[in-house]
Amino acid sequence: MHSLPSLLSMMSQLIATPSISCSQASWDQSNKGVILLLEDWLSSLGFQCEIMPLPAQPDKFNLIATLGTGPGGLVLSGHTDTVPYDEDRWQSDPFKLHERDNRLYGLGTCDMKGFFAIVIDTVRQMALANVSQPLIILATADEESSMEGARALVQSERPMGRYALIGEPTSLTPIHAHKGIMMERIQVTGQAGHSSNPNLGNNALDAMHQVMSELMTYRESLKTRYRDANFVIDYPTMNFGCIHGGDSPNRICGRCELEFDLRALPGMDNATLLHEIEALLPEIEQRTGTKIQLNQLFPGVPSFSTKKESDIIQACERLTNKAATTVAFATEGAYLNQLGMETLILGPGSIDQAHQPNEFMALDQIKPMQDVIQGLIQRYCITPSNENEASRV
Repeated sequence: MHSLPSLLSMMSQLIATPSISCSQASWDQSNKGVILLLEDWLSSLGFQCEIMPLPAQPDKFNLIATLGTGPGGLVLSGHTDTVPYDEDRWQSDPFKLHERDNRLYGLGTCDMKGFFAIVIDTVRQMALANVSQPLIILATADEESSMEGARALVQSERPMGRYALIGEPTSLTPIHAHKGIMMERIQVTGQAGHSSNPNLGNNALDAMHQVMSELMTYRESLKTRYRDANFVIDYPTMNFGCIHGGDSPNRICGRCELEFDLRALPGMDNATLLHEIEALLPEIEQRTGTKIQLNQLFPGVPSFSTKKESDIIQACERLTNKAATTVAFATEGAYLNQLGMETLILGPGSIDQAHQPNEFMALDQIKPMQDVIQGLIQRYCITPSNENEASRV
């Protein structure tokens, strides 16, 4: 068994291995290099490693690394990809780990390659030769673009641990819920013509005005029907993000497109919302004599919620001395819950630095995160017994 690199060396190697995922093909990259690094390090610690290619993307991979056996246990999960970057806005090379001002800079330091280095460094310091329940390190692909790695795990129905922690950057605050997200496009097709005579065409912009009016009424109905006081914005939101239509003031607009997002609260179902929106359109189509199409821009992410009474939520509240709360950004949490795990989101670094130039993780986040990881491994893998024995941590 070869010796593992130091924590900072592992983080440096992960940062130096590009793994951008993006809907634009010019940016999109394989995550294989990151997966192979993790496999090498975890195998040296005795983990059984399984690399899973994504069904529709053979150059993208999930990694399931397992130590021990049993029906319970703990999953420590993260994604291996990063977002694209603005090279001219970085003060240092985004693919080289730089330490300055008690911070570690690099693309993926907090979101979220740094988490894997912290996990592996923590695990190697623990006596895990005879864990009584499995410890699983899960590394996924394409979280930043399509969530296809997490979706593939759900489709495979692969059983894993009883509890799961996703190490997204939350400033070490336990997160028990977040909203879902759907992104949609509505396209109205009318008939172009000379603007001097409205009878020569059928204005798609006029019809889109009616579409938007119906959507705004629907948005208000959602706000009335659904509320959740756990969220700062305690209602579902719909944002009209961009609109494109027509080409000249003296031509009747023949085509118009609207793109919008909808962020649903826990308990709301994306498929039901999509069906409700679809049901608004045929009447407008008939009334205006246009063709109206609704298309998903991506498959959407479900809302996520784990009960505050869950053992792992309560354990992490004690380990961090922080009450569990909610966030606005989406994660893979709902997918892990679908696999039967009680999941929370908790990790080092701040979401304020994620997706930003000069992304960093503060050094003072590392030791507290390691303490949380040690506490959870001790509770769920080494000495698990009565789940309600709250005094253990």
